[in-house]
Amino acid sequence: QVQLVESGGGLVQAGGSLRLSCAASGRTFTDYAMGWFRQAPGKEREFVQAISWSGGNTYYADSVKGRFTISRDNAKSTVYLQMNSLKPEDTAVYYCAARWSASGRSWSDQRAYDYWGQGTQVTVSS
Repeated sequence: QVQLVESGGGLVQAGGSLRLSCAASGRTFTDYAMGWFRQAPGKEREFVQAISWSGGNTYYADSVKGRFTISRDNAKSTVYLQMNSLKPEDTAVYYCAARWSASGRSWSDQRAYDYWGQGTQVTVSS
């Protein structure tokens, strides 16, 4: 089992920044690629960004290109999501997820991920 705990959410004005953290425990962190997803009220959960096992490759949704950056610190078993130039439409619960297998589904496919955190709320006011 892998336990994932997100933190860093909160209320911020449009144009501001937040950094989310997701601390992992229970298994070897480098055995898992990591992803961030989000779910806005009344909408389905959607892919935001992902990072490979070593951190050498990242993947992102077009909606956050140039504004969000995913990174990981394998020594701390933590993945981060730096969010800049936030917009009201970024308001959502943000979830981190861990993916073990490299084969099959795309990075944006939620079914590719084996473990999920409980989420952290991000609210962007206009």
